[in-house]
Amino acid sequence: MTDPHSRYATRLGLYIDGEWITEGRETQPVLDPATGATLAALPLATSADLDRALDAAERGFRLWRATPPQERAAVLSRTAALVRERADLLATIATLEEGKPFAEAKGEVGATAALLDFHAGEAVRIYGRVLPRPVGTRSLVLHQPVGPVAAFCAWNFPVMNPVRKLSPAIAAGCSVILKPSEETPGAAVEILRCFEDAGLPAGVAQLVFGVPDAVSRQLLASPVTRKLSFTGSVPVGKHLLKLAADTVMKTTMELGGHGPVLVFDDCDLDRTLDILVQHKFRNAGQVCVAPTRFHVQEGIYDRFAQGFAERAKALKIGNGLDAGTQMGPMANPRRPEAIAGLIDEAVGAGARLLTGGVHEDGDGFFFTPTVLADVPLASGAMNEEPFGPVALIRPFATVDDAIAEANRLPYGLGAYCFTENGRRQNRLGDEIEAGMIAINNVRMSWADAPFGGMKDSGYGSEDGPEGIAAHLVTKAVHIA
Repeated sequence: MTDPHSRYATRLGLYIDGEWITEGRETQPVLDPATGATLAALPLATSADLDRALDAAERGFRLWRATPPQERAAVLSRTAALVRERADLLATIATLEEGKPFAEAKGEVGATAALLDFHAGEAVRIYGRVLPRPVGTRSLVLHQPVGPVAAFCAWNFPVMNPVRKLSPAIAAGCSVILKPSEETPGAAVEILRCFEDAGLPAGVAQLVFGVPDAVSRQLLASPVTRKLSFTGSVPVGKHLLKLAADTVMKTTMELGGHGPVLVFDDCDLDRTLDILVQHKFRNAGQVCVAPTRFHVQEGIYDRFAQGFAERAKALKIGNGLDAGTQMGPMANPRRPEAIAGLIDEAVGAGARLLTGGVHEDGDGFFFTPTVLADVPLASGAMNEEPFGPVALIRPFATVDDAIAEANRLPYGLGAYCFTENGRRQNRLGDEIEAGMIAINNVRMSWADAPFGGMKDSGYGSEDGPEGIAAHLVTKAVHIA
């Protein structure tokens, strides 16, 4: 039988100025979270590599900003076609290095290709304005690429996260230095190969890995870098913002969340449960917009909690490459320990453990889907983003109570509401403090819609026309 690790068919390396660097560097192991085994050794950039990447990005920007939008669009379209053509390879690599079920990874690849297609279309629609002025004069408003971008992304969506950084920047005419997570590098490497094979010129996109703090400090201190784009935790995001302030660069920050779910007693309860349980445990709960704090109206609270626990307990847990797996392992050895600590503290404070709460024995990083009811507001899990397979359930009485609880925390990324009352739907859309709100559904990521948050969850948007606009600067030109 073929060793599944042999399917990790990628050559890990740095990509700088059109050259792949695979040898002669210090390395870091890449682990399979389902087994704990080493998949490959990842080369790490030296300080000289980062200086070279900055120099290449500066030259690449001058080239790419002068490239006609139609040519930029053609590269993005060809990249999308290659992503679809290599879908099985990309999904397999993502499953092996991150743990999610293969079917989830395959869906991620499809959404990634759609995002590339969308940005290809938008690349030729970066418009300015002509303002009314006296005859013989003109005032123009121009939108131009901001410059080289330093982009950092998280490990939970190994295929899509790199494209969320590269695609809008390339559409806008910027060059990019991308640093994905060192824990899930293979998918990003293959994405860069797709761009390279689609004809992206050398210097427009660089791929680097290394010690995160050292890489970020060097890239953000350089006057070459004109924009920071970051996806990750709130503390790291705030740290990077301080670094970016020294050169007053443009920033887009997609930080953590703690998604509230407001479930009212007029919802279709069975449909709501079926949707929410599947979505809660998608990618083992390691999703920034994962539904996490379930606030349920008192009249249906007990039935909701019981139904949620029954469905969670029935989920099939296993290696993401195995047929029928509905939830894979957590992505790294840090997460199960952190989740167990939050659960123990909540139960000790009075929460009821309805199912789960077990760090599975074995070599992988598995943790059972967990459901807690009557979780005290003061418990850590109700205030810190769990980022794992834990559902927290509490009752509420009135609409005002529900909205107050949804807005209680400093996070404001994604929120969910289930109610058939149209007037209430409008009020929830207006009053909940979140960058994205899903009502009677759970999908928040669409290629043509902005993706981003508010408050401590960051600012600026990815995806949609707003994602490209975040890579542009505005210039007014007055001609007499």
